Amino acid sequence: MKRTGKKTATDRNFVVALSRGLDVLRAFQPNDGLLGNQEIAARTNLPKPTVSRLTYTLTKLGYLTPVPRFEKYQLAPAAMSLGYAALANLGVRHLSEPFRDEVMRATGGAVAVGGRDRHSMIYFGQSRGSETLGVQLDVGSRVPIATSAMGRAYFWALDDEGRAEVSRILREHYGSRWPKMRDGLERSGETVAKYGFAISVGDWHDDIGAAGVALKLNDGTGPYAFNCGAPAFRFTEERLINDIGPRLLAMVRNIEAALGGLMPHSKKDISKKLKSGGKVARVAEGFR
Repeated sequence: MKRTGKKTATDRNFVVALSRGLDVLRAFQPNDGLLGNQEIAARTNLPKPTVSRLTYTLTKLGYLTPVPRFEKYQLAPAAMSLGYAALANLGVRHLSEPFRDEVMRATGGAVAVGGRDRHSMIYFGQSRGSETLGVQLDVGSRVPIATSAMGRAYFWALDDEGRAEVSRILREHYGSRWPKMRDGLERSGETVAKYGFAISVGDWHDDIGAAGVALKLNDGTGPYAFNCGAPAFRFTEERLINDIGPRLLAMVRNIEAALGGLMPHSKKDISKKLKSGGKVARVAEGFR
């Protein structure tokens, strides 16, 4: 997790202390259990004395619960209530559930919906059956934007400014690994332009194959993105292109109709962007 950038930190309207406190809360991931100040400092890149003051404050406010025996902390109900409140306000999560369940039953894959959190996509709804035990993800799980089908679909649903911002965040996060990931994003743009969905076979995880489709609502929220994934020996590239991807695309179109949503880019729009600027991710980064 990166520290607040200099430009943001010098913004007179930006409260750095609040940002750092939220970074501490973000350090807790699903299935983490307890975290100590040293672990939190490592995850946030904040000095340990700063982390100590923040965890003390968050404990006093009821967002963290101390576990003195281990000198560690866990998220308290007050922190978790924020997440549940956010989930309750996501109508797309509730409305999409029967659609997700239907595709899950038809394909045997896990079907999820998520939104962006920094350089990752975070699941806020998932349909998973007995055939998808190989996909160990649940609500609150994160997948990378750059290499996952969900993340790639999200990336190509953004406008030019949005892609430029996400590209900058990914470049800063991944450093020397970014050029290879950028190439994968470029190729995924061609797939979205051709088929209307993104795929990932072994790019994020060696054993996972998935298709992804984005959704953007007329109210300006999102974009959100859906995926359908399973062990790669079941969801091969051929099956993703010829079966899973088209099913997921049809599902999202039906959800759009139910929500009154509108996709931001047609396949023709994406094809035009690919042809006009050469390497799209480079264009998004400002390289002309």
